[in-house]
Amino acid sequence: MYIGQVAKDILKWPRPLSPPVVKLEKRVIDEYGMPSTHAMAATVISFTLLISTMDRYQDVLGGILVTAVLIVLTYPAWTLIDRLDSASPLFPVCVIVVPFLLCYHYPVSDCYSPTRADTTTILAAGAGVTLGFWVNHFFQLASAPTEPLPVVRDIPPLTAGMLVLGLTKFTVGIVLILLVRQLVQNLSLQVLYSWFKVVTRNKEARRRLEIEVPYKFVTYTSVGLCATTFVPMLHRFLGLL
Repeated sequence: MYIGQVAKDILKWPRPLSPPVVKLEKRVIDEYGMPSTHAMAATVISFTLLISTMDRYQDVLGGILVTAVLIVLTYPAWTLIDRLDSASPLFPVCVIVVPFLLCYHYPVSDCYSPTRADTTTILAAGAGVTLGFWVNHFFQLASAPTEPLPVVRDIPPLTAGMLVLGLTKFTVGIVLILLVRQLVQNLSLQVLYSWFKVVTRNKEARRRLEIEVPYKFVTYTSVGLCATTFVPMLHRFLGLL
């Protein structure tokens, strides 16, 4: 995602004119489109976009090509990264520091674009999830299966009890995540506003590099960590696991 988002602000290929194209999401109207990070994130699904993008298929094919190259280059290191994620005490430092520096040194655009904010959100959430997995493994919060997992040949029927349990777990988890997100976001913004002496009511201040990147990174790292560590702990405490 980072490489794709950065490539947009380096290549600066304009999106198709509107009209004739109808822009459905106004939030990203100032964001460049090449390569398509949606295509990079979902390469298989993105083939369906070839029909809907008409003569703008270059964005989709560009995203697919970049993803294919990244898979080929990083595949030999997947096993090593997995081992570090579960064993190395220094792994959390790399997981937090590297994505943060990448976001903070994001290429400067001619005008404000939501690309940097979206990139920070994505990398921070990924960093938080990875950190949560490391915490679970390193502190043995996730119990390993005592025997090989059975092969499910027949999917059991969905019962009312299973449905209620699933909805309860989802509700408990999403409420905790939303509470953590709101709390950390407000706290981080207050600290940054105070540090840089910015008026709290100034909404435009959130777009400043020194405020936008830290507050979004801290917020969504906390969200990822909460989803992978604290939510399962709460489920276990409430007897939902």
